[in-house]
Amino acid sequence: MTAPRDPFFPADKSIRASQAPLDVRDVGLVDYQEAWDMQADIAARRDRDDIGDTVLIVEHPYTYTAGKRTLPSDMPDDGSPVVQVDRGGRITWHGEGQLVVYPIIKLAEPVDVVDYVRRLEEAIIAAVRAAGVTTAGRIDGRSGVWVPATTPAADPAAPTRDRKIAALGIRITRGVTMHGLALNCNNTLEAYDHIVACGIDDADVTTLSLELGRDVPTSEAKKPLIDALDSALAGELAVANHTFKSAPDPTKGLRRSDF
Repeated sequence: MTAPRDPFFPADKSIRASQAPLDVRDVGLVDYQEAWDMQADIAARRDRDDIGDTVLIVEHPYTYTAGKRTLPSDMPDDGSPVVQVDRGGRITWHGEGQLVVYPIIKLAEPVDVVDYVRRLEEAIIAAVRAAGVTTAGRIDGRSGVWVPATTPAADPAAPTRDRKIAALGIRITRGVTMHGLALNCNNTLEAYDHIVACGIDDADVTTLSLELGRDVPTSEAKKPLIDALDSALAGELAVANHTFKSAPDPTKGLRRSDF
């Protein structure tokens, strides 16, 4: 299989500027603003080469966050507060049971934003497929990791359209990455009923637990996801073409973003 588009670097080459091991920090349940401030501090120190590449593993309390391309029509219909964020993309939600990973790494020159995003997706796809969701892949025109539409499930509440199992939103400043990915493990989906998540109204959202028919806590998904992320960034896990369909880009034509 081939990558969705030819990257600047060979598929088997690291996209990181440093070859030192990742500093992985599992910081547990952290308020979104606190984690954002933590990211900013680490990113500034990484930019100065005071520290090496760092990966934060977190969960957040119930929080809506709006990226640079969020529209008024995307916002919560129940008046919930929203954190305006400097990442790309539109609105999303974070909450307990969702595994959030923030890689704060210095990318090799020339910086290849598309390849970085594809490598994040590849890591998620590998981890999700290994867990048992073997059909997980990409939708061309939309970021994140998706599960293709299925016939109605035994659980009438389960989503059946194409559904997102993991979302991405990044920012890159002077070659240093911030923000990252969120993998739905056993979180509620109720919060998504109040927003147009990622600006997409023709698809659903799902979790590992719903797809596998059993409870999958974040603790179960952490190591497989971090191992896959490390391998993908290093070029040991090559980006493959896991695209199963195309769909409109929900950010196309909106104001410029970092993503």
